[in-house]
Amino acid sequence: MRATLINLARAPSSIRRLPLTTKMVNGGFYKGNRTGTVGRHTKHGGFVIDWERVRTYVVPDMKGFELTPFVTNKMEPTLGRFPQGEHPIMGSVYLRKWKNENGES
Repeated sequence: MRATLINLARAPSSIRRLPLTTKMVNGGFYKGNRTGTVGRHTKHGGFVIDWERVRTYVVPDMKGFELTPFVTNKMEPTLGRFPQGEHPIMGSVYLRKWKNENGES
């Protein structure tokens, strides 16, 4: 990691302000995603969950709750119309629709 700090010291000031990524340093640097661990690895390649560390969420009682979702339940599903023999997954159909909606011909 020391070599990385030296390289960053020579880098332009705009790069030095950016957070370190795994591509900027040599092997052994693991950034993670700040979630922590809920257990430990065994020497045989397994994983043992520590139930004291598992996150649990308390859901409040929703009886009498007056707020509603942003999407109305009265809306009917809208289905796309495609010519015979074409399916929305086909790439050509997707590209044609994209060009029509984005102003390209």
